[in-house]
Amino acid sequence: MTITRGVRILAGPCCGAQYASPRYLSINFSALEDWTDGWREASLMPNDEGLRRCRCGQFILLNGMIELGTAQASELPGLDPVPVALLQTCLTAATDQEVEVAARLGYWRHLNHAYREHYRRHRAAEEAATRAAWEAANPDRRSAWTRWMRRKPPAYLRPAGSPFTAPVFEPSEEQWHNMRRLSDLLAGWDTALGRSYGVELAELYREQSRFDEAESAIKALGERQGDVTGTVVARLIHQRQSAPMRFHK
Repeated sequence: MTITRGVRILAGPCCGAQYASPRYLSINFSALEDWTDGWREASLMPNDEGLRRCRCGQFILLNGMIELGTAQASELPGLDPVPVALLQTCLTAATDQEVEVAARLGYWRHLNHAYREHYRRHRAAEEAATRAAWEAANPDRRSAWTRWMRRKPPAYLRPAGSPFTAPVFEPSEEQWHNMRRLSDLLAGWDTALGRSYGVELAELYREQSRFDEAESAIKALGERQGDVTGTVVARLIHQRQSAPMRFHK
């Protein structure tokens, strides 16, 4: 469960403008769908890397803001995630590598949304066909009497070994450019300066069909590969599958 108590008072490192941000006591990252590129559909928390735009126009990161203290409440403005429409502006203006990484991660996931829609339609159609075949092989043979006795009809259970396929992933030139630049940035990332992006790097290589580099990146994680996302990415690398994939944690 996500629980907040009061607010944190933050100041932008660029101009000193002050903002109020929720003070989280606990965070719930549950979502309707989890994807291998880090996207969480209908997530209880924002899908972003803390990228914000200060009122002075500078793009900044939440973890780079100056914390001035806490309060029970405040009339100071909040800071919303940078909208997709401004990500290109951010990439053009970015002089800080951490800001560029945050913007490119958001842009990568945004550009994958069109494939997500295609994937959902494909999976829904394949699952509908699987269920129709099962129902044809397991018709409801209850008599009027057994129906009256409220005997339940055959319960559908997805047969083991049923087809599970995904549509072909064909990135646009814009996607290729962003993924190449982002993977180059993350490959040289110094984990001592911030969070590790090892799983994201392996996934970027995989989506570019650079499977040998993807395998090296995922193996370099060691024990951290045991994370659910890392485990799924490792399996897809082994299968030489390049498409972003939906899974459930």
